[in-house]
Amino acid sequence: MSSSSPNIIFILADDLGYGDVGCFGQEQIQTPNIDRIAVEGIRFTDHYAGSSVCAPSRCVLMTGLHTGHCYVRNNRALQIEGNVPLPADTQTVAKLLKGAGYATACMGKWGLGYPGSEGDPNNQGFDHFFGYNCQREAHTYYPQHLWRNDQKIMLYGKSYSHDLLTAEALQFVEDQQSNPFFLYLAYTIPHTKFEVPSLGIYEDKPWTENQKTQAAMITRMDRDIGTLLDLLDELGLSENTLVIFTSDNGPHGSGNTLEHFNAAGPLRAKKGSLYEGGIREPFVARWAGKIQPGTDSDHPSGFQDMLPTFCELAGASIPEPTDGISMLPALLGQDTQQPHEYLYWERLGVSAVRMGNWKAYVPEGHTNPDGAIELYDLSVDIGEQNDIAADHPDIVSKTRTIVQESHEDTPWETWEYDGPIPNEYGTVVL
Repeated sequence: MSSSSPNIIFILADDLGYGDVGCFGQEQIQTPNIDRIAVEGIRFTDHYAGSSVCAPSRCVLMTGLHTGHCYVRNNRALQIEGNVPLPADTQTVAKLLKGAGYATACMGKWGLGYPGSEGDPNNQGFDHFFGYNCQREAHTYYPQHLWRNDQKIMLYGKSYSHDLLTAEALQFVEDQQSNPFFLYLAYTIPHTKFEVPSLGIYEDKPWTENQKTQAAMITRMDRDIGTLLDLLDELGLSENTLVIFTSDNGPHGSGNTLEHFNAAGPLRAKKGSLYEGGIREPFVARWAGKIQPGTDSDHPSGFQDMLPTFCELAGASIPEPTDGISMLPALLGQDTQQPHEYLYWERLGVSAVRMGNWKAYVPEGHTNPDGAIELYDLSVDIGEQNDIAADHPDIVSKTRTIVQESHEDTPWETWEYDGPIPNEYGTVVL
């Protein structure tokens, strides 16, 4: 660990679209604190989630491997509470930072294991976990319980979980202010359900209840991000803390929120799709004294870049294999940033590739080497409306090669739970 190793706070929204925050064009939902990160730091216009749905996106984030290489490729439910676990020997961001001397915590939604499994966050490098181990449980903001490490915290539907996550995150920062720390704050807002304690400034808007609730949820999250930023300032930690805010995939679009709020901005499609609207995300970062305030970057980057970036910050060796490239030079405004030859995604047999300004959408993915390919020039067609594949056979041919070379099979698809129902955990009632 370097003596100057900065704290790292990675804030992840859930189903927040490219156009859902003010600094990316939102005009109806108020997000002054997320916008403040952009004003006091940098905005990346071409940043991508690991996938278009929750679990694989988070797997890419944790492992630095894209969805042609990482273990979890899609959401998959189990009969027990929890999700298909990451294997025990998985190299994760948290393990690497913990090995570099960081205190590590995850607050929020996990979705990469079940309680007590090898994929449990405590077994994947996090000293402290508080939140939803299982993605399905996170579909409500008034859950029956949350998990604090191996303790089942009973809530009986009486507490708004987002507020509890924020309080736990703030406490962690206060407790670790003298040590280097990594906080992965995986909020569940604005994933449906539509639930919020107060509609606040949206109470009297001439909108539907779902639209008012969605806006109030996002603004509540923004408020709490502001509280976290203020705490860093108060503790004198801002100059030694990199704060990142982004989202795990495109907007869910339920309740007519996609159209009403223009949640995907100028992008095509939404959550679940490998068109831009499903995977390109808002991404802002602040590091006082290091990142030039009010800057923009169009460097194409993705969740796989977080592992090498954070390792470089911590003075830790970047493990192989990885599909990521440290984006620290881009964050710091340096002209030494190494570009990606390409970014790659796959889900449910569909693949997508970004090479420079080219974006290829491959409906049959690796399963048909001769299948159709759509090609778009994002520099003039960010909305992917004009398929120009017929005009660029060389790019199409290169795409076919990338798709075939980027896919590796994973046993995740055939994994089955064959153990006991894990019900022997201690229970704490709040």
